[in-house]
This record gives sequence, C-alpha cells and structure tokens, in this order.
Amino acid sequence: MGTLENALPEYLVFTQLDRAINWCRESSISYLTLDLACCGIEMAQVEGGRFDIERFGAVPAVSPRHADLMIVAGTITHKMADTIRRLYEQMPQPRYVLSMGSCANSGGMFNWELSYSVVSGVDKLIPVDVFVPGCPPRPEALLHGLVTLQQKIAARRVLVQEVRR
Repeated sequence: MGTLENALPEYLVFTQLDRAINWCRESSISYLTLDLACCGIEMAQVEGGRFDIERFGAVPAVSPRHADLMIVAGTITHKMADTIRRLYEQMPQPRYVLSMGSCANSGGMFNWELSYSVVSGVDKLIPVDVFVPGCPPRPEALLHGLVTLQQKIAARRVLVQEVRR
C-alpha cells in the first residue's frame, strides 16, 4: 500500500472525481433541438453570433445518439408525442431535457380546456430538468436555462449512488 492511499480518506477521492467528471459533462453539452413552433426562431438567435451558445460549451448535435440535451421548443401535438419519446430514448445516459416556452411547458395558448390535439406540456411525456418560461422566451432566458442546467449537472453525484426516498 502506498502512502497516498493511507493519507487520503475515501470520500475525498470520490468527491474530486465527481467534480472532474461533472466539469467535463457541464462544459461539453451536445444539444438536439426540436423546434416545433415560433420558439424555434429564438433558438436560432441563440445559435447565432450575437448570443453564441457555443461559448457556454454547448454545440448542436444532428443525431439523438450523440446528444446530451434535448431542447423542446414549441407546441407539442399528440402526433409528435411518440416521436419525442423515441428521440429521448435514443439519447445516451446521462440525458437532460430543457423545455422552452409556454407551449412546451404547459400547452400554451393552444391548450384550451385540454385540447384534443395538443399535449399539455412535455413533462407529460418525458422527464424535464429545466423549464424556460415565456412566449416566446428571449434568447437570454434560454442561456439562463442552460446555465441553470449546468449548475444542476455540477451538483450531481456520479460515483456515489444517491439515495432516493
């Protein structure tokens, strides 16, 4: 046995490894966008030069198999529900979902008394990590949602299993 193994407590090593793994995960997020309505215009603004989402370590992914984050923006119809679930299941673990705009969050103005064609929020289909409010939300709000997600990723425990109650 080396002196390092005897000098450091076990929890210190796991804590530092958790920090390193989470830093890598939060600093290199590949995102898949589902631009289903007018929120897609604001999403395009965030990808442009003025707001530059890539400076936060987020890059677009073409395939769900290469994406860490799914950004759902716009009205979700019942016809799209199976496709959204399938895309989410194709994403590798750990996977995150950001719901952008009132329509993706709660059905928006199209969800009048539980419409026959609109799902009242993407959280009814898949688990959502961050909700970004607005109709449509400003690009700054989407960037704030991304930073909030990065803070959640940084707080996760990777090597030690969390106890769920």
